[in-house]
Amino acid sequence: MASTGPQQSSSSLKRRDSTVTRESDLLTITPLGAGSEVGRSCVFMTFKGKTVMFDCGIHPAFSGMAALPYFDEIDPSTIDVLLITHFHLDHAASLPYFLEKTTFKGRVFMTHATKAIYKLLLSDYVKVSKVSVEDMLFDEQDILRSMDKIEVIDFHQTLEVNGIRFWCYTAGHVLGAAMFMVDIAGVRVLYTGDYSREEDRHLRAAELPQFSPDICIIESTYGVQLHQSRHIREKRFTDVIHTTISQGGRVLIPAFALGRAQELLLILDEYWSNHPELHNVPIYYASPLAKRCMAVYQTYINSMNERIRTQFANSNPFDFKHISPLKSIEEFNDVGPSVVMASPGSLQSGLSRQLFDKWCAEKKNACVIPGYVVEGTLAKMIINEPKEVTLMNGLTAPLNMQVHYISFSAHADCAQTTTFLEELMPPNIILVHGEANEMGRLKQKLVSFFVDRNIKIFTPKNCQAVEMQFNSEKMAKTIGRLGEREPESGENVSGVLVRKGFSYQIIAPDDLHVFSQLSTANITQRITIPYSGAFGVIKHRLKQIYESVSESVIPTESESVIPSESELGIPALVVHGKVTVRRESERHLAVEWVADPIGDMVSDSVVALVLNAGREMVKVVVEAEEVVDEVEEGRKREKIVHALLLSLFGNVKYGDDGRLVVRVDENVAYLDKKNGEVESENEGLKERVKVAFRRIQTAVKPIPVSES
Repeated sequence: MASTGPQQSSSSLKRRDSTVTRESDLLTITPLGAGSEVGRSCVFMTFKGKTVMFDCGIHPAFSGMAALPYFDEIDPSTIDVLLITHFHLDHAASLPYFLEKTTFKGRVFMTHATKAIYKLLLSDYVKVSKVSVEDMLFDEQDILRSMDKIEVIDFHQTLEVNGIRFWCYTAGHVLGAAMFMVDIAGVRVLYTGDYSREEDRHLRAAELPQFSPDICIIESTYGVQLHQSRHIREKRFTDVIHTTISQGGRVLIPAFALGRAQELLLILDEYWSNHPELHNVPIYYASPLAKRCMAVYQTYINSMNERIRTQFANSNPFDFKHISPLKSIEEFNDVGPSVVMASPGSLQSGLSRQLFDKWCAEKKNACVIPGYVVEGTLAKMIINEPKEVTLMNGLTAPLNMQVHYISFSAHADCAQTTTFLEELMPPNIILVHGEANEMGRLKQKLVSFFVDRNIKIFTPKNCQAVEMQFNSEKMAKTIGRLGEREPESGENVSGVLVRKGFSYQIIAPDDLHVFSQLSTANITQRITIPYSGAFGVIKHRLKQIYESVSESVIPTESESVIPSESELGIPALVVHGKVTVRRESERHLAVEWVADPIGDMVSDSVVALVLNAGREMVKVVVEAEEVVDEVEEGRKREKIVHALLLSLFGNVKYGDDGRLVVRVDENVAYLDKKNGEVESENEGLKERVKVAFRRIQTAVKPIPVSES
């Protein structure tokens, strides 16, 4: 996938080892095309593990693989989002290749109008390209398949893909052209694509974003040049055409089928309407796409400026009275003066090149170049008026026709660029889409203009990375009921921390279903434990260990297994307001609690207590008449004490000196079981262990069996 042209020494942009630099801080922007050149616009950006690519064009001066951006410098499978600014070939023509013949798996977006015109323009490009089958980058089927993968975005609509937020503004330039603002983890990058801040006959001027981006990637096509006013350019344009026709000559206007062509057709149709003497001179719009192009423009009339929309209320401004379509040169009756607008604008091939070869030798003929032309194309070459040109058949011919360069190109000039950046004031500016010399002059102009401000300006070449550090702090917003009151300084805020992309929110559990796609649920756990002793024993022991043990009665829905409970209900104990212990049958107790860290811990200790009480009760009944083995009883009590301490503190082991070692986090306590003394550097832990041991000792003492 290598492309011709001056290569820059750079390391590969394919996925690197993220341990070298902090991935969260380093933002990298690399032109894969349009770096110190005009053509094959393609800018690759990575930040926070996310990857965005802007535009996917070809270089008009090259053909085949040589026209592509430097795709072999990246791994297409890592790209999350691909954003196309407009339909021009140097911004969108390698998209079918990239979508169908690389490992790209991300999502691609463009505006509605751009998608509609993209299909027409690319289909025409395939038909008029004079390259071998081997050099064809894609075919009609690739274009159709790519259409299924393209998603559309409205102006000012905010979308989010894998943590990348983006939206777009009107860019002027051509119908559907957009400037994209991308937000990753709070760092905003504006990519202008081609834009114009001047309203013309049918397009609005580019919008000014309402806030400043951290980085602005901006075109520098015209460098430090200044455009003439639109009225002066229009007069020069019509004067040249009128003069040429009056001398019996023919006028060729090479222009791409969509974009500036519609602007020029509006000018010509109005001029012809105001000059009846020209009505017998035909104007042809020579493009195979002529009718379909006009249909698209009529469909998106509401995307144009107020002038066109007002005119459309009375009549269709694109229903031209003095302009006829011309599909091919075979249909052209070349007799007498005429004006032909033909594509492509570069004069590299197609109808415009056929007519140029036919007319270039005649002095009375004229060629009007109406827009920016790329280095290496025939249109650029003839502006310098060479004596001879090479025809498509390989022969040379004298260039006698008049060549006029009158730019209607809807690109920003130096004044528009400077004003735009002055209003935005981005701290970082990256210039792309400009010839190296023009870009260098514009950089010096901007450096001088912003000399008192801390603004960095970059002019990277193709494959030359621009790296910037952004140390962003994580910030969580409270929303819902948590956001109703501003917390005091130092106050703790309790809620559920929800992360979406790179934004964090603290939400009350009850608000989760309102502000997110999450919801809360309670898990009630229930365990049945064998126990045939008196319920009062459990009550007594629980109160010995826990400070909060309340009594309640659960109403019975059916006849109880215990006769006395049928009318009164089932007695229950609630420990710490978390765990409920109740009689389930004569031989079983039920323990219920809502799962949470505290409830789980309390329930574990309650279950251990009930199980131990059940075992001891059996021993009391069986050995009531026997002599109690004091040593055996002591061992059992030690086991019970150890088990209950383990359930309370988690990490309890026997030390070398016979004492119990209790560890909580990094704190340690030593418990002497004989006298209950506790040693610890942490007074809080010392007191907790001492109180717990005292209560456990009280709980494990045998309860005398009633004589009655």
